[in-house]
Amino acid sequence: MELSDVKWNEEARGKILADADHALQEAVREAASSHSDSNRDAVYKFLFEKLQPQFVDFKPGPDLSKYADAVVNGEIGSGSEK
Repeated sequence: MELSDVKWNEEARGKILADADHALQEAVREAASSHSDSNRDAVYKFLFEKLQPQFVDFKPGPDLSKYADAVVNGEIGSGSEK
């Protein structure tokens, strides 16, 4: 077996991705409830500082900017719709 063959199975991959999505959703929910009157940079910083310790080698992409803008613009819903 090659080291490159050592990987999480599909069920585990799905769980890891779902957990990551949940962490992002919780950070955005918290930002929306406690930083809605902040500017975009402050919301982005909050999201970064909330998420960075939860992930190995965290490198934010355009998603944090998108969600910081959504918080500032009041576009984040309650999350009850599925």
